[in-house]
Amino acid sequence: MIYLDNCATTKMRKEVLNKMYTALAEDFGNPSSLHRLGLKTEKKVEGAREIIGDFLQVEKEEIYFTSGGTESNNLALQSIINGFKRRGKHIITSKIEHPSILNVVKNYEKLGFSVSYLNVDKNGQIKLDEFRKALRQDTILVSIIHVNNEIGTIQDIAAIKRIMKEERSQALLHVDGIQSFGKIDFSLRELEVDSFSFSGHKIYGPKGVGGLYINKNLKLDPITYGGNQEKGLRSGTENVPAIIALGEAVRILKERQKKEAQHVKEIRGYMIEKLKENVKDVRINTPLDEKSSPYVLSLSFINTRGEVLLHYLEDREIYVSTTSACSSKGTEKSHVLQAIGLSDREIEGTIRICFSHETKKEDIDYTVEVLKEIVAEIRQIMGGD
Repeated sequence: MIYLDNCATTKMRKEVLNKMYTALAEDFGNPSSLHRLGLKTEKKVEGAREIIGDFLQVEKEEIYFTSGGTESNNLALQSIINGFKRRGKHIITSKIEHPSILNVVKNYEKLGFSVSYLNVDKNGQIKLDEFRKALRQDTILVSIIHVNNEIGTIQDIAAIKRIMKEERSQALLHVDGIQSFGKIDFSLRELEVDSFSFSGHKIYGPKGVGGLYINKNLKLDPITYGGNQEKGLRSGTENVPAIIALGEAVRILKERQKKEAQHVKEIRGYMIEKLKENVKDVRINTPLDEKSSPYVLSLSFINTRGEVLLHYLEDREIYVSTTSACSSKGTEKSHVLQAIGLSDREIEGTIRICFSHETKKEDIDYTVEVLKEIVAEIRQIMGGD
């Protein structure tokens, strides 16, 4: 099996899996309980919080555990909008955000809020001049994805924050960091964002766990109520085994991130080289410079259909995707690919390949060999070659 859908989810590392097994068997106490078993469990949860805070270069008290990226994005956006709506009702985001951002702001738009959806260039970069002009006195929230989940573009969060300072904007800055956390180098403290979301299953950790950084100077109200876990912001008994496993995944990342990112960069470059040698009429949608994550590669095979390619590859035990896993069940064309100016013909033939530390050159050789064969077959059937 060759797994190339690592943006959708990743395979847990063995060390992380073992950590989770142990936690399931031994750390079953409720962290809110006052007895010894509960206190032991609470200590391990706090240990994971400290590991993640250290990795992001923030204080551990600024890290809140959630069920994953979607909840983290919802918690940040809804808490900020509800808490600051007296100051204004204007929100800024981009046209290439994840559905867990876009669907939240669209809901608030229905409730009477004004939303500015920023355009992007052909590489998926936000137009900073347009962003500056979009800022208003009543802007309360700017929400921008750090690494785009379909094409891998990295947004210049530091430049966005700088413009907000220059314009003396009082808006808060939320960053969707689901695809950047553990994949690219940055210091959350240096970026000076107000909130930042991340997820466990994108970094070789378990599903059902993630987190949210909230600047300690920002006080937010919850959107759900219960037993006041996570300092009252996110009630509900903590997913202890998953949190402990997430801490282990981040601990390993700190040791291996640079080496693994370099490996993935070389693998992506190798695949592009092989594709150019073997397959005609391939459009590379991912910018191939320092402004993109090395883990993502979006490709359009002209005169094919992405869904057909996906299933042909699946028959050969090669797993890719056509778009974001969170929106792939829908019938609409990718809003991200539309935003960067792809034609319907190009969008129809697009697949997304996402690498991991386990991807080998032999995997790429076989994948390109299969692509060469099936692309030619599909084009012949469709009359495009």
